[in-house]
This record gives sequence, structure tokens and C-alpha cells, in this order.
Amino acid sequence: MEQLAIRGPDVVFSLDGAVPLATESDQVKRSTAFIWAFLFMGAVATAAEPGPDTSLCGAYPKIYKEIVWNWMQKNLVDANSAKIEWQGEPKCTDLGKDGQHEYGWLINFTVNSRNRFGLYTGKQQHGALIRNGEVVKGIGFGY
Repeated sequence: MEQLAIRGPDVVFSLDGAVPLATESDQVKRSTAFIWAFLFMGAVATAAEPGPDTSLCGAYPKIYKEIVWNWMQKNLVDANSAKIEWQGEPKCTDLGKDGQHEYGWLINFTVNSRNRFGLYTGKQQHGALIRNGEVVKGIGFGY
């Protein structure tokens, strides 16, 4: 038997006894569930890939601000004028290239300090890779 359907304002009826096939709210629920499932799959697919094993980076630098400050005292022209804004906590990272590994705890920050002419440079984005309580690599310092 062929089944025809007639759509009403809130329900779809079959012609063989006016039995509701699906309500508008059922269709909305299915559509909403499909959209949520699609969004969830996208969120899972774009989740950040896990970082390296933290044991490779050495001990977590609890006093990272002091470590970086002491390192900058040796590397900035006028370190005492430096105004630092920390951007989060250190993260275990591998900054190696071409198959070579360079593990450590990366901390990002901005610095505004005076240059050789005594003028403030404006906020400059920098980073430091810390391993075993010392800075092993500076990022964004031009050397």
C-alpha cells in the first residue's frame, strides 16, 4: 500500500488513518541533536595536541619569574627599567628543529624597557625556555 503524507502546522499525517508520523518538535530535536553532534566532533578534532612528557622538560620552575628576571639582568641594556607582563604559566615544550629536541618550560611575556638611547621600546613579545632552573634559550631578543 502506498503511503502519502499530508503536512499540517504541527504534525505530518499519513492518509491511512491520520496517524502522526513525526511532529515538528521531533524534527527540530533531531536537527538540533545532529548539529550538536557535528559541533562536538569538530571540537574533538581541533583539540590541542598533547605536549611532550613533562619529565623531559625537567622540574617545573616554581620561581620562573625570578629565573627570567635574573637572566634578563645579564641580557638587557637597562634591565632595571624593564616592565614585564607575564602571559600564563610555563608549559612543557619542545623547541627543537629538524629532529633535534630541545625540551624545557616555555614562558611567554612582554617587556617594555629602555634601549641604548634611554627610550622605552614599547611592549615587545618575548619568551624564555627554562630547564633545570636556568634559561637555556631566549625567544624574540634578536640574538
